[in-house]
Amino acid sequence: MIEVRPFHSLGAANHGWLDAHHHFSFADYYDPQRVQWGALRVWNDDTIAAKSGFPPHPHSDMEIVTYVRTGAISHRDNLGNAGRTVAGDVQVMSAGTGIQHAEYNLEDEETTLFQIWIMPDRRGHAPSWGTRPFPRDSRTGHFDVLASGVAGDEDALRIHATARVLGSPLPAGHRLR
Repeated sequence: MIEVRPFHSLGAANHGWLDAHHHFSFADYYDPQRVQWGALRVWNDDTIAAKSGFPPHPHSDMEIVTYVRTGAISHRDNLGNAGRTVAGDVQVMSAGTGIQHAEYNLEDEETTLFQIWIMPDRRGHAPSWGTRPFPRDSRTGHFDVLASGVAGDEDALRIHATARVLGSPLPAGHRLR
């Protein structure tokens, strides 16, 4: 089933440095009809101001997929992982038994991204982080598996859930099945 959720109908919070729009109940936004969909718990559409971001904070037992739409996001965590994910690329953080991380937009322009949280298949996985490029030109006109816990999706970033995150850039007016 597909449910269209117009942008203006989403939950929202504007913190100045962060303009967040929530497809599901998140933080101070609560809608009992929009708590989750299967294992999909969070889908946020975030705009992060230049030279700002999320200071260190903890997560556990959640698969967090970040798809950067414009700009870039820089990650650092208590496991020693650090990296920069640019527009069109994806990062995955498996929070597992616990991880503390920070994400900043260190760029001179705002960054837009989707942050997607998927509940893991079980609690207690080892925490991890990874990023990888997904060149946009090679994806136009078809879906690529960006993150997956499904057997056979070897080119995707791994998550601990029977789920897939697909992506494809579409020129205005084009459709894809």
